[in-house]
Amino acid sequence: MNETISTILSRRSIRAYKQEQIKDADLQLILKAGMYAPSAMNQQSWHFTVVQDKDTIQKINQTLRGIFLKSGNKRFEEMAKSDKFNAFYNAPTWIIISGDEKAIAPQCDCTLAMGNLFLAASSIGIGSCWIHALTHLSNSEEGKALMNALGIPQGYKIFTSGVFGYAAVETPTAAPRKENTVTIIN
Repeated sequence: MNETISTILSRRSIRAYKQEQIKDADLQLILKAGMYAPSAMNQQSWHFTVVQDKDTIQKINQTLRGIFLKSGNKRFEEMAKSDKFNAFYNAPTWIIISGDEKAIAPQCDCTLAMGNLFLAASSIGIGSCWIHALTHLSNSEEGKALMNALGIPQGYKIFTSGVFGYAAVETPTAAPRKENTVTIIN
């Protein structure tokens, strides 16, 4: 099987990480893959923010816990009540992709870039997981201040984030794929 297809079919979300930081050369390669994602009219409307500082990650985690507790979403509230709450699964690297809100399709651009990051990471033995929780930061003043402190450019919105690191567990098997999700018209 083609190596690219094999990576796509074998990549899984990892939710337990070793504390060993990923190598800088690997991080740069992963980010480069993201920058080569397709984007609407080649606007490349994204901005990548990499967070590897444990204290910063912990501060963001606590901010998210507070947002979840006040969210009105029962599932989020239950998650945040846990003593083990960690929106980032204790991963050592976290990458945020924000997009220029004035671009044609920033949400799509950022999502495609994140997909490239995940596939690139998987291809070099680094685990990853989509973290949607961060998109809730812009809903509170505390979250907006944190976004500013992280250097999210003005006029940009967080559309996606993901965590990266070496898996502390075996790669899970794929869940069964849903049936009847394709229509071909010849």
